[in-house]
Amino acid sequence: VMGGVGGGMGGGGGGIGGGGSRFNYDLDEAAFELAQISEGYMDKLCSSLDDLINPLRVHLAPRLADILVIGVLGGASKRIEAAIRRTQFTALGALSLDSDIRNFINYSKDRVDSPELKSNVSLCKACKPLARLAQIALLMNVDDLDDVLDLIASSKRKGNWDLKLDDAKAFLNLRVDFEGRKVNELLRVQGED
Repeated sequence: VMGGVGGGMGGGGGGIGGGGSRFNYDLDEAAFELAQISEGYMDKLCSSLDDLINPLRVHLAPRLADILVIGVLGGASKRIEAAIRRTQFTALGALSLDSDIRNFINYSKDRVDSPELKSNVSLCKACKPLARLAQIALLMNVDDLDDVLDLIASSKRKGNWDLKLDDAKAFLNLRVDFEGRKVNELLRVQGED
């Protein structure tokens, strides 16, 4: 599904798919501004998903169509997460990721028929890989490492956090502005609590 899909966003970073577009969140200010005004990989991904889903969806009962959509969204979410794990992030790149994931969640809500799946909470409960993307975007957007423990604790109390500490460490270590040693110390301390 993600074959030729990416977003040309400038800066460094790793690519996903082929063609001239790149999955990139290693953004400086100029690249971030360009990313805000140009069609990125997420827009292209959503368009490709529509091309895949719509011909099938029209022949299915609404409940079955929702099952199809949730399954495809889950698969796409897993691919996005795998690509995120291979990408470096600046603070501006993390903001761009958050915007992209929000757009993907809104796209997802627009594609399901059931009113019960129209909220972020219910959609994320129905599609765990999508929930993970939302958690990853939230985690990657902390301004300061000291905020990580509060974020995780608060999200766990609300019942919407299932990233393991090793996952949180791996994602935070993708932020070029966070020192790996500090990330590992911070989350090691929390793991012992």
